[in-house]
Amino acid sequence: MANFLLKRLLQAIFVLFAITLLVAFAIRLTGDPALMLTQGAGSVTEADLVLIREALGINKPFFTQYFEFILGLFSFDLGRSFLGGTPVSDLISTSLPATLILAVSVMLISIVISIPLGIKAAVSKGKWADQTIRIVSLVGLSFPNFWLALMLVLVFSIWLQWLPPSGMYGFTSFLMPAFTMAIILTATNVRLVRSSMLETLQAQYIMVARAKGLSENTVLYKHALRNCAIPLITYFGLQFGGLLGGIVVIERVFNWPGLGSLAFDAVSGRDYPVLQAVITILSMLIVSVNLLVDIAYGLIDPRIRTE
Repeated sequence: MANFLLKRLLQAIFVLFAITLLVAFAIRLTGDPALMLTQGAGSVTEADLVLIREALGINKPFFTQYFEFILGLFSFDLGRSFLGGTPVSDLISTSLPATLILAVSVMLISIVISIPLGIKAAVSKGKWADQTIRIVSLVGLSFPNFWLALMLVLVFSIWLQWLPPSGMYGFTSFLMPAFTMAIILTATNVRLVRSSMLETLQAQYIMVARAKGLSENTVLYKHALRNCAIPLITYFGLQFGGLLGGIVVIERVFNWPGLGSLAFDAVSGRDYPVLQAVITILSMLIVSVNLLVDIAYGLIDPRIRTE
């Protein structure tokens, strides 16, 4: 198991270095921050732009800037924002918990709802329960997340006035953004769990377990669900990574103060340090989730550890 973990960890480190290098290069193709900062400032000479670039530290060679950023990661010193001069580490430490709370809650809500519903649909194949669950999940898949978010704001904030329309002011402000994303993820996950369980329930060991007189819940949750867990864990891991990458829209609609909103503002202002730090942190989270998925493989199926 130690060799298995070491191999996956080395792969994750390599991927992170590749991602940070690519991001650092791509960000610098978006334009000159010095020009952005001096828009509307009247007459600006080339000498003024040179001084601004020197003050921002973007006049250094690319690889010098890149290695300074990598070294800063270890001490969580990510420089300062070009726009406000605030330390980037302070902005990240404020926004990261908000994004993680939202993303993790959405995944937990989706998993807790989709697994029982997917198993129920598989066990009731062709019956009214299966048909109802499939129709409801199809309807859930048909909603674009931004449209669903706006409809929830319209109903619960404007018409009923039950929930705040935006911001992060307590549990009530958390409900709409969480359920907006959870509804769509759950609709996908229910269909995935159903298809995986249908295939597993046809296996011979399931018939043997039932023949032994084991309870239906033991057969379904201890034997069947565990043996179809690997494709589910794979998809849930990929889904969480996509959730982190696509959370920008929901955070903007609900004015949620997370990394998505921070990245959006940084793109608008060509704020290199903030944007580079946000993308790097999100990449680290996604790679970490994939590493945890690999570890879960080894814990669930010993054959993977051996291979």
